[in-house]
Amino acid sequence: MNIVIFGAGGRAGRQAVAEARRRGHQVTAVVRDPTGHSDLGDVRVVAGDVTDPVSVERAAAGHDAAISAAVDLSVSPHGFFTASARALSTGLAKAGVPRLVVVGLASVMPGASGVPLMDEPGYPNEYRDFFLGHAAGLDELRSRDLDWVYVAPAGDFDHEGTRTGRYLPADHGDVASRITYADFAIALLDEVDSPRHHRAAISIREA
Repeated sequence: MNIVIFGAGGRAGRQAVAEARRRGHQVTAVVRDPTGHSDLGDVRVVAGDVTDPVSVERAAAGHDAAISAAVDLSVSPHGFFTASARALSTGLAKAGVPRLVVVGLASVMPGASGVPLMDEPGYPNEYRDFFLGHAAGLDELRSRDLDWVYVAPAGDFDHEGTRTGRYLPADHGDVASRITYADFAIALLDEVDSPRHHRAAISIREA
């Protein structure tokens, strides 16, 4: 397949690029500044703006699926995640790309109580604006007709761990759960490769 990966220069994006190449897919890596990402390997690296539907359409033309691991901490989280959801939905549709897999956030997924993890007692909320921005972006996706999947870790990423090659679906968010970026990327590519068509948000955890 031909896969376009937005936010390919970040930790989740880089692992998604590596996993896609491991499976033999052709990859276009979209970053803000290609000159800083010559180490992404045997992929096409292009400049793009995930909040601009025209830029998304241009980068995605001729691809079979898209992954978004994009984030911009220099701007309002609400503005960024809603704008990127709109731009991806519009741009990918115009480019004829039928599937979008988005890197999600555990805090917006249901916890054991059924409410979003960020609203459960004792959950750390110093980054609540970021959580709410992610939630708004997910709500924007839910209003769109594109075939999308929002994949979130059940808790957080294991920043030091190595690839195990395994992961499991999680019934609910768990603040103590950790998964490596490399194993998370396996789940992202499994969703890209899956013949299923669904608009859903799912949580995964380390096996």
